[in-house]
Amino acid sequence: MIKRILTTGLMTTVMGLMTMAPAHAAVDSEVAYILNSLLFLIGGFLVMWMAAGFCMLEAGLVRTKNVATMCVKNVGLYALAGILYFLVGYNLMYSGVDGGFMGSFSLWDAGETAASEAINTEGGYSSASDWFFQMVFVATAASIVSGTVAERIKMFPFFGFVIVLTGFIYPIQGAWTWGAGWLSVSGFSDFAGSTIVHSVGGWAALTGAIILGARKGKYGPNGQVRPIPGSSLTLATLGMFILWLGWFGFNGASQLALGSAIDAVAVSQIFVNTNMAAAGGVVTALCLTKLLYKKVDLTMILNGALAGLVSITAEPLTPTIGEAILIGAVGGAIVVFVVPLLDKLQIDDVVGAIPVHLVCGIWGTLAVVLTNDGASLMTQITGIAAIGAFVSITSTIVWYALKYTVGIRVSEEDEHKGGDLAELGMEAYPEFGIGSQKI
Repeated sequence: MIKRILTTGLMTTVMGLMTMAPAHAAVDSEVAYILNSLLFLIGGFLVMWMAAGFCMLEAGLVRTKNVATMCVKNVGLYALAGILYFLVGYNLMYSGVDGGFMGSFSLWDAGETAASEAINTEGGYSSASDWFFQMVFVATAASIVSGTVAERIKMFPFFGFVIVLTGFIYPIQGAWTWGAGWLSVSGFSDFAGSTIVHSVGGWAALTGAIILGARKGKYGPNGQVRPIPGSSLTLATLGMFILWLGWFGFNGASQLALGSAIDAVAVSQIFVNTNMAAAGGVVTALCLTKLLYKKVDLTMILNGALAGLVSITAEPLTPTIGEAILIGAVGGAIVVFVVPLLDKLQIDDVVGAIPVHLVCGIWGTLAVVLTNDGASLMTQITGIAAIGAFVSITSTIVWYALKYTVGIRVSEEDEHKGGDLAELGMEAYPEFGIGSQKI
């Protein structure tokens, strides 16, 4: 009954609009404004939900004694990212870049409120909806770092790095493309951020892991690798599925419009390609681990899904479904081969974020030229190299500055005890932790 009433009301409204020819353009403009803003808001809260996905994935892949610490870091970094993006990040990324290298150092201001006497719909969407959607992206870049350097980094120095990353490093390089900066002028193409978001987090994570060093006991004296199982593969799997879901907002809402039938079709295609790239990554990781190790590795499968998602993010619109599956499949293969390579180099990446977000981010950005005729391979390489160099150099400076001032690594005793007790004085699972032995 309710559905029939709604349908009848909708038909009446449509018929009414068709008989109002003089006001038709104004109605279309406002409807498009509403739909575009709604796309930003829905995409934004889906990407915000990815913060929960990162948190659960990382909590499941660290040891029990560090789970609560990972939860605090993920909640904290999301809050810090929002505040820094308001204070300086958004305008640094978007205000007055004009083909240059950065915008202005100033607070973001919506310029419109619900109390306004009239809303100007010519801009196409609410400025607050745009700010929210952009803000959750910067939090994603910071989340990538937390998993790589887990289990041995001090909490507040980590937050110090997050402040610089989200307030300055990410917005400046983001301005080069999305802020209409110099890379945008040259034709660099990164639809939803394989490089601008994911590889940025990956470069910051890689420099941090190298400077911080590996966890105690991870690598033996003769180069042997000692596996350190996480606390809950169930939790990690849940985290992966949350991230998979959130990615529809990440890529889909990056169409930046839903005010026309063409945009609706584009968003739908992006959803399908995003989903199928992840599927390609999963199947490839599943088959390769069975072939190489005789047993299927769940952690590789989880990262295979994420690898497929990162790989398609640079261009989720132009590929066919088959091409999207293949792009994601290459990402899944990258994870299977790069994870052991990092161990050979004794670079300790707790959750596999470097292969997923850095290496697959690079692959996805290069793969744009396979399906987008308007992209140039040399321009893509230039963008990858420029952003990689900038983020690596600035991140290295920040990590070393923190290391030689406040220190970034917990003591050997605290690392053995675990971050939960050492930094929080509590445990995520007190019935099974060190504290339970005293009862």
